[in-house]
Amino acid sequence: MDSAAVKTYLLELQERIVERLEQVDGKKFLRDEWQRPDGSGGGISCIIEEGRVIERGGVAFSHVQGDKMPVSATQHRPELAGCSWEAMGVSLVMHPRNPYTPTSHMNVRMFMAHKPDGEKVFWFGGGMDLTPYYGFEEDVKYFHQTCKDALAPFDPALHPRFKKWCDEYFFLKHRNEPRGTGGVFFDDMSEPDFDTCFAIQQSVGDHYLSAYVPILEKRKDTPYGERERDFQLYRRGRYVEFNLVVDRGTIFGLQSNGRTESILLSMPPLVKWRYDWHPEKGTPEAELYEKYLVPKDWV
Repeated sequence: MDSAAVKTYLLELQERIVERLEQVDGKKFLRDEWQRPDGSGGGISCIIEEGRVIERGGVAFSHVQGDKMPVSATQHRPELAGCSWEAMGVSLVMHPRNPYTPTSHMNVRMFMAHKPDGEKVFWFGGGMDLTPYYGFEEDVKYFHQTCKDALAPFDPALHPRFKKWCDEYFFLKHRNEPRGTGGVFFDDMSEPDFDTCFAIQQSVGDHYLSAYVPILEKRKDTPYGERERDFQLYRRGRYVEFNLVVDRGTIFGLQSNGRTESILLSMPPLVKWRYDWHPEKGTPEAELYEKYLVPKDWV
């Protein structure tokens, strides 16, 4: 049960993803290394803003510790209230400039609680998902197939389970709509053992670039106008709403006195809201709602 091995992997994954996305965009990420003022951990936040392809994106690594479990982490495990803990992970969100290119999110993380008797309680979580503004069926199918491939070596039951979990988690109840077209998501995973859970986490992390970069490269130079840009900014509002209202990672970070700049690096740079707006029937914007923002088996 080696948390040091997990940390080594996560740091390597962060750098690998940043280097590949720098190749696609042509602009370098800012690498911001930070420490918590009280000495209880730190991390590296890698940010790109106003890139040629990526309007704003972040790939953040953090490893933090605490003496008392935050409320958000003990809701389902009340027996761990008051335990010391450590959490580490890599979380990323890419907001491309081109409206025909989807936003993507990926996160892999590990949480470990230390009981007074010395017992360690761990769980892994993570996943990746796609949020298009204009739908391309081939892109969505490709992304879901890659997610399925990431889990195939372990258990054929994992993909349908984690796919359904993703559909249910990335759902805005106050809007009664999915955030995007989903992918895979898992949390609180501790069975059958540490090594297997770590291997699943690694496979999900390792498949992110192959799932997203081909779509990014295919769509990044598609011509677009003010209409497409306007709809992209409107739909980005849903991303903000989800992160601030629903997302457990954001809430945990803020509750545990996390670094606000790193927690909120997932926010898009420009967003619009409108009162009670609905797309006109028969438009590409309406197709997003009718065909893509509907949970379905894509593969």
